[in-house]
Amino acid sequence: MPRGPRIIIDSAYYHIMNRGNQKQRIFLEDTDFVEYLKILKFFKKKYGFRILGYCLMPNHVHLIIDIKQPNNLARFMQGITQVYTMWYNKKYNKTGHLWQGRFKSMVIQKDNYFLDCVYYVEVNPVRAKLVSTPADYRWSSYRERVLGIKSIILDLPNST
Repeated sequence: MPRGPRIIIDSAYYHIMNRGNQKQRIFLEDTDFVEYLKILKFFKKKYGFRILGYCLMPNHVHLIIDIKQPNNLARFMQGITQVYTMWYNKKYNKTGHLWQGRFKSMVIQKDNYFLDCVYYVEVNPVRAKLVSTPADYRWSSYRERVLGIKSIILDLPNST
């Protein structure tokens, strides 16, 4: 069965999810998380996206983004996944797919659901029993957004 077209809407936020192939870990060491964030920062700048929330879990990624040009969403994610996969495969002497199929994207209305979605993403490590509080997890936007820790990735919803 062919996959359906992706819903692309101007002036909307998107919740992006991407999982490791067969639910395998895509981040094995702290340096893997750091490298993914570097790649994310590069493509964020290249395509003019804003990152409003994120969580990098050991086997999947959540991003909440604001898109200036919605048609660039696929290029943005393709760039991130290709570059990270090449880096990961070289580092761990592997070949083949790292990601499970194409990424998922859901439109988020700019209202209370946006806040609920950010909360859902940032509390993911607590639900997975990786930490007892979201403030203890280094690889999400929670510490930057709530505790004010300086970020090179996170943008405020009303910033340009």
